[in-house]
Amino acid sequence: MEKLNTAICKKSMQKIQMVDLKTQYQKIKGDVDAAIQEVLDQTAFINGPQVKKFTEELREYTGAGYVVTCGNGTDALQIAMMALGFKPGDEVIVPAFTYVATVEVIALLGLKPVFIDVIEDTFELDFNQLESKITDKTVGIVTVHLYGQCSNMEEILKVAELYNLKVIEDNAQAIGAVYTFSNGRKAQAGTMGDIGTTSFFPSKNLGCYGDGGAMFTNDASLAEKLHMIANHGQKKKYYHDSIGVNSRLDTMQAAILSVKLKHLNRYSKARNEVALRYDLAFANHSKVRIPKRVKNSSHVFHQYTIRLDSSINRDEFKEYLAQKGIPSMIYYPLPLHLQKAYLNYGGKEGGFPIAEKLCKQVLSLPIHTEMGQDQQEYIIEQILNFFV
Repeated sequence: MEKLNTAICKKSMQKIQMVDLKTQYQKIKGDVDAAIQEVLDQTAFINGPQVKKFTEELREYTGAGYVVTCGNGTDALQIAMMALGFKPGDEVIVPAFTYVATVEVIALLGLKPVFIDVIEDTFELDFNQLESKITDKTVGIVTVHLYGQCSNMEEILKVAELYNLKVIEDNAQAIGAVYTFSNGRKAQAGTMGDIGTTSFFPSKNLGCYGDGGAMFTNDASLAEKLHMIANHGQKKKYYHDSIGVNSRLDTMQAAILSVKLKHLNRYSKARNEVALRYDLAFANHSKVRIPKRVKNSSHVFHQYTIRLDSSINRDEFKEYLAQKGIPSMIYYPLPLHLQKAYLNYGGKEGGFPIAEKLCKQVLSLPIHTEMGQDQQEYIIEQILNFFV
């Protein structure tokens, strides 16, 4: 009877998605459609008034001194490094366990990525190793707020100040997260280093319906450089003061983001509710380790990433979930220092044992703003059944 009830439940549910953008859109369809129509009516498709409006709204939301929008999150990282004046041969410290874009732009600019391991239970850059990575060629640290919570910015900023290094926050996965310093001061993710960067890829917590990105800074001169570089290196049209790129947020995407920004706190709350239900289900499980929350940051759960015990065949477990209609993703299956494209930067197996271990254990479960409790109960039931 129990198996029959489960089958009936599965048949009556909507298809389970890693991210349900369609249902999310349907709930805000009227506002989104009106925003798009306004852009169509105005026909200001490039640098239209919606871009300026969204930029100001995002600045107010994050508390950043300045926000500069751009074409995507990868561009944001590249423009940030260009604005900070990093030169070919300079060294930039970057986690070995993150998405490739973080290190990709370092290599593209002729800089040298210096990999650093991460903390096993929180996935964040291991700040205790920072000083051992610094040489006379080190110019910056890129820290990644992975999966939705902040790295230990207080310790990272201390080291950066001691050695006169620049700090870039890769905030593509943690927009809306809040960090609390030991003195009680609170700051939004992406607003504490020299420059913060983010992506508006559709599946992000604040995602548009195409590509988009932004940079945050509290330094007026840096903000001017960021804006100039993103706009062909010009402050005045047709007068180019520096080498730049062409990277801008589309007016249509800005209009959509302006609508979605109003819902971001609600989206974060919904994701946390899903995460809490997963936590309660797996908290004391011998084969599943739930993601640890760092004490000084809120979590916006871009991903809910579990770690499987080493005795579990992850591929078999993933395939089992797929057969039950449950999607899952591995973020990330291979650490950056072992990627073929980056082997010439000194990477070798065993060099960053925590990153390598996590790449064999992590698995992200479905989590999104529209997840129904019936879907999640089914996911939890099937996961628990696997271990019976």
